[in-house]
Formats: sequence, structure tokens, C-alpha cells
Amino acid sequence: MKFSTRTRYALRLMLELAAAGGEGYVSLKDVAFHQGISIKYLEQIVSRLIRAGLVASSRGAQGGYRLTRTPAEYTTGDIIRAIEGGVAPVACLEHSPNACPRADGCATLGFWTGLQTAITTYIDTTTLADLLENTK
Repeated sequence: MKFSTRTRYALRLMLELAAAGGEGYVSLKDVAFHQGISIKYLEQIVSRLIRAGLVASSRGAQGGYRLTRTPAEYTTGDIIRAIEGGVAPVACLEHSPNACPRADGCATLGFWTGLQTAITTYIDTTTLADLLENTK
């Protein structure tokens, strides 16, 4: 399973905002410079994060973007789902209950369910604060 470049960049953007420590707003121009990501691409990413309620924006000379809560209150799962929509490794696990007509006799369903559980457990217990701590 591969996560998109958009998701990788979203985590980097969120880390930039977390590193600011809630001290005002951070411009996308600064994030683009520090992370080597185009501003246009960051605009697409930040709009999804705003819609998910993970980031707040402010216009004007002192405007930019900031986190809506502390880094410890964000899991990487929150961020990944805001960008990717979900983390199911196979289509039949995207909805509950599983609507696949082969689910009852599927020899691989247990494997895919276990993989999804492992991924979900990991991303839902790793916080933005954890990632921030790893950068120090």
C-alpha cells in the first residue's frame, strides 16, 4: 500500500504548523520554502485540511494557517483520512458492513482485515507531537 504524495506533504505541512507552536499563523510561502513544495500544491492540500477542521486560516498581512488544536491531539490517522479518505487496503473493507458477496467464503478476508487493523492501530496511536519530537 502506498500513500499519495499529497498525504506525505500534508504530514510535512502539519509538522511545520506544529513546529510554530501556536505562535500566530504560518504562511504557505514559508512552508513551501522550508519543505521544497510548490505553493499551488500546498493550497490544494491545505484546503482539504481546513474542510476536515484540522487547520484554521486567516487572511491579511499577518495571515496564514495554524493548527486548530495541540499537536498531541492530532493522530496521523486524522491527517491521512482527511487527504486519502480512508485506509482500507482492499475495496471490500471500505464500508461496514462488508457488502462483498464473497465475504462469507473468502479465504483472504482475514488477512486483509488484520492488515487494516494493524495500519489503523499504528496511525491512530501516532500523534503529530510524536512526529515533532522525532525531528528534534
